[in-house]
Amino acid sequence: MQFIRTDIEDVIICEPTVHGDHRGYFVETFREDKLCKFLGYKINFCQDNESKSSKGVLRGLHYQLPPHAQTKLVRVISGAVLDVAVDIRKNSPTFGQYVAVKLSASNKRQLLVPRGFAHGFVVLEEDTVFAYKVDNYYSIECDRGITFDDKDLNIDWNLDPEQFIISEKDKVLPTIKELFK
Repeated sequence: MQFIRTDIEDVIICEPTVHGDHRGYFVETFREDKLCKFLGYKINFCQDNESKSSKGVLRGLHYQLPPHAQTKLVRVISGAVLDVAVDIRKNSPTFGQYVAVKLSASNKRQLLVPRGFAHGFVVLEEDTVFAYKVDNYYSIECDRGITFDDKDLNIDWNLDPEQFIISEKDKVLPTIKELFK
């Protein structure tokens, strides 16, 4: 497994080694020892989640407040997404900046989204299955979000917004300025 730091160094692309032949392939999708060695600290994942979505579904940008903030390790089992992590750490030099990475069943890339980041994705292919590990349980009381179309973030979602399918909850999320005045 190879780990690649992005433009925001705490957001990590994880590229597993794929062993394939005429029968198909085998891949280790998670190795705690290798990830912890690379990061220099331990992450205790406690919950796995999975969603299936149609092309154009946009989920996010979501995060949880402390003490229930979450690190996420996200991947695509089938299909493809554009995955986005936004730095919302107020004292960070990269506050308000984002990383966008295409994750797909074919490239098998994963993205480690640390605590202090809002996370979202837009589905690029029909019947996409998205899976992720988190290191803290879901807490409805700490559940928050930022609107996907925040002009200050200026995220290029790589799809025409007319194609977006968005939940009612995500349609009314505040901007980053409204949250961090």
